[in-house]
Amino acid sequence: MDWAFVQKSWEKWASSNIGSSGLPLKAAMLINYDPFRPSRLLSTIAEQEGIKISPIELSQFVNFIKCNKLQKETFMIGNNQYMVTSIHENWFCARCLNASKSAGEGAIVMLTSVFLLVALYDGSIGLASRAMASVDQLVWQLNRKNL
Repeated sequence: MDWAFVQKSWEKWASSNIGSSGLPLKAAMLINYDPFRPSRLLSTIAEQEGIKISPIELSQFVNFIKCNKLQKETFMIGNNQYMVTSIHENWFCARCLNASKSAGEGAIVMLTSVFLLVALYDGSIGLASRAMASVDQLVWQLNRKNL
């Protein structure tokens, strides 16, 4: 794995896509993820910006993905509970059930060959489109190196 490439790509992407004041995402994290490795090997957060989650929360989220509970259950990221609203081949979208913002909050989770990218955004359809375009930028970079 080319960690230098991952870190450089993340830093460049995060600086122009995550934060406040008009940026498309409020937070994101990149999780090492291989659904075929032994369960004793835990997933870890490779990079994160704008959010901190505990190892227990990370483990619960990864189990939600591994058990393919997308249509049956909700998941938690931090203090927010999310419900999956659309499922695609290598990504899904979710809406926050306990959003603090009147326009709502959402999440995009995208799978590459070795990572889960979790991106959080505020707002509804227009802002969700901007968030998806942002997520696509980083995933395209990672996929170029088969990461």
